[in-house]
Amino acid sequence: MRPDGGDPEPDDYGLPRVDVVVPDDARELERDVTAYHRERRRRRRRARVRRLYRPLTRFGVAIPIIAGALLVALLSGVLMTAFGPRPAPRPTSAQLAPRPTASPGRVGGLLPDRRVDLVTAGRTSKPLRDVRPGVIAIVPPGYRCEALVAELAGRTQEYTLTFWLVADPRPAGARKPMSLKDLRACAGTAHLGTPQILEDRAAVLAGAYSPAPGTPGPTGTGLTAVFVQPDGVVTEVVRAPRSGPELTGKIKGLGSG
Repeated sequence: MRPDGGDPEPDDYGLPRVDVVVPDDARELERDVTAYHRERRRRRRRARVRRLYRPLTRFGVAIPIIAGALLVALLSGVLMTAFGPRPAPRPTSAQLAPRPTASPGRVGGLLPDRRVDLVTAGRTSKPLRDVRPGVIAIVPPGYRCEALVAELAGRTQEYTLTFWLVADPRPAGARKPMSLKDLRACAGTAHLGTPQILEDRAAVLAGAYSPAPGTPGPTGTGLTAVFVQPDGVVTEVVRAPRSGPELTGKIKGLGSG
């Protein structure tokens, strides 16, 4: 540039003159070279970020929202599967056995042709022969709830059967029949299944399958387990059953009846 601040005079090629200062030592350009390379690295990083997010930004915020919703749905499904309540067994659609080998109320025959109450929030009258397939546990007077109740509830649920609890309403000396409140509390000890509560005020089940009131020993103080097949036939009645492989085998066998 001219020192007097006027317009620069053109050179031989018609271009304006420009004052260029060439340093004597190349090290004086080190700061400018460093800044130049720093700017190039910054531009490369920005280019890589743009390439990475280009598929997402192409559709605006829709893709992140959809991905987040799918992740929440997946996690919810996993949690519900792991910790949610298990479905109760469906009522059987099998027909009653037309020609059982024994009379009603006996092993090999159908359940008595009477009615009981299914106790939930209220009471629902139910034909006794619709109580199938599964295990009916008749609770004697003065019964102290055992781990066997939880065992029966868990095994019946494992094989897609139903487990019912019903109190024997017949008094046995000083031992009083178990109340519905105590029966519900006993059912609540089952963590792997959901026992259903029946009320049999006429003692139809107890009269057909349980020992007489006051029978001494474990037979009179333990549960009576009635095993009912899908066709309504009572395959076995076990008094004071015990947990173990034999009991599991009896429950498993109901599904093939």
